[in-house]
Amino acid sequence: MFTLYNTLSRTKQEFVPLAPPRVGMYVCGPTVYGDPHLGHARPAVTFDLLFRYLTAKGYKVRYVRNITDVGHLENDADEGEDKIAVKARLEQLEPMEVAQYYTRRYHDAMRALNVLPPSIEPTASGHIIEQIELTKKILDAGYAYISNGSVYFDVEKYSRDFHYGELSGRSLEDMQAGTRTLDGQDDKHSPADFALWKKAAPEHIMRWPSPWSDGFPGWHMECSAMSLKYLGESFDIHGGGMDLMFPHHEAEMAQSNAACGCAPASGPGSAGERVGQCGARWWVHNNMLTINGQKMGKSLGNFITLEQLFTGTNPLLTQAYSPMTIRFFMLQAHYRSTLDFSNEALQAAEKGLERLMKAVETLGKLEAESRLEAGVSSSSEVSSGEEVAVAELERRLEEAMDDDLGSPLAIAALFDWVRIINSLNDGTMTISQADLDRLRDIFHRWVFEILGLRDEREAGEDGHLAPVVEMLMGMRAAAKEQKDWALSDRIRDGLAAAGIKIMDKKDGESEWQVGTPTANLATQK
Repeated sequence: MFTLYNTLSRTKQEFVPLAPPRVGMYVCGPTVYGDPHLGHARPAVTFDLLFRYLTAKGYKVRYVRNITDVGHLENDADEGEDKIAVKARLEQLEPMEVAQYYTRRYHDAMRALNVLPPSIEPTASGHIIEQIELTKKILDAGYAYISNGSVYFDVEKYSRDFHYGELSGRSLEDMQAGTRTLDGQDDKHSPADFALWKKAAPEHIMRWPSPWSDGFPGWHMECSAMSLKYLGESFDIHGGGMDLMFPHHEAEMAQSNAACGCAPASGPGSAGERVGQCGARWWVHNNMLTINGQKMGKSLGNFITLEQLFTGTNPLLTQAYSPMTIRFFMLQAHYRSTLDFSNEALQAAEKGLERLMKAVETLGKLEAESRLEAGVSSSSEVSSGEEVAVAELERRLEEAMDDDLGSPLAIAALFDWVRIINSLNDGTMTISQADLDRLRDIFHRWVFEILGLRDEREAGEDGHLAPVVEMLMGMRAAAKEQKDWALSDRIRDGLAAAGIKIMDKKDGESEWQVGTPTANLATQK
């Protein structure tokens, strides 16, 4: 029985999809105005794990993960400029150039982390019509109002019929008391109300025509509109980081209920049913991450991008860490626990990953070992007095993951068997050929297909650096296209420090090869 924690009910519930074997899952993707960072990596890895595990259990998953390329203002209270427009103005680019550039960098980073692409990856700017139509539905239902060309969601009116704050556990009174009225928000009936459509100021770059004004959709609208389009009025799972629970996901849930006309309900039952619930039936949130015990933030000086992690170019890092080290480190912690990044913890993860991959390599060679006794079964006594019970490993792995994606316990079970593999290798234990074949299948399936790890030592003829170098070469090519020569040079120098020589050709293409590390690069500048 697979159980999954539902933020809406605050309990672990048996996962029963609406239309088995099909599963609909929507996950909030990045706002593409800057380099992908650790905050992007954790939800990506978390929901990649869920995607992989559901698939391994035989479900056909439609996984939708959006790209926010419009509508996300600097302030969650509907004030400030669009984040992408701000970046475009600073870089003197078109907003869609910014969005395309950072979308490409996000995809490069996800490939390096071995995150599978979603089934559908819609953009907010590509679904303006759907967002306008959804806004009309909410207006017609009476849960929104027009004010000076903008459309706002009426939280107080919605709360008379539903429970705004049900997902985040907040009361409307506390929200109203704790929300200050910002300058320029006189258009709202209440500070708790949020924008469905915003009238664009004269200087606002990104704008579209609508029945109310030339403007742009509110940040929350895109996810309601796109999940409705691709997954239907009710679907199985909505995922994202805990930081999105309020106001983003709370507003999303309210919009979907208001637009679809669903009747209020008290909450999911033991099998996940929620009568009359529109939108997602399970809300799944990964917890936050910290850097050396502190919340990550640019103002705190501890902001680390994935590129910096992979190249070791952040002053907080003592070395570079491979993408699989980062993925393995995240999987060692339960997705609902706080995850603290430190050099010591990452170095320990690096050693653990190396030990696991060495065991996989050893396991692959065991069949040819002369000491292997094909006639000894998993239930037979071996020379150490222990039994090689392969079925027990598979049971432990499934039991761990069936309990709310318990990847730490699954990894612990694998490491218990790393010791057994080493004992098989040194001849102190024996195993039948049939059980050896099964053990190899289990390790391959769980290490590579479900946990999504990759043996970086075998990822190309140039060794474990290949996927990282290819990603960085793509980033460098994009930087050169944008005439960001400083970033291009930084990537080149960082690779040179790791022993990777780049050759720029006359046709604009670049090649690379493994050379000698420039250990004193920093002192040469």
